[in-house]
Amino acid sequence: MGTTDKASNKIQDLKGRVEETTGRVTKNRDLEAKGQTDQVKAAAKDVGEKVKRAGTKVKRLVNP
Repeated sequence: MGTTDKASNKIQDLKGRVEETTGRVTKNRDLEAKGQTDQVKAAAKDVGEKVKRAGTKVKRLVNP
């Protein structure tokens, strides 16, 4: 996972947290749900990158 990807995912997560909190405070369920969705997307991207990195490590171990 490159630094750019990490930063992008972190920004998306933070944006989601802000939207979720704002939605909760203003009782705007759509905004709250959008914030939660952004957080889940960021987490999924992180997991995908970690799986990709693990696959690369396994490939290197099998085919040195």
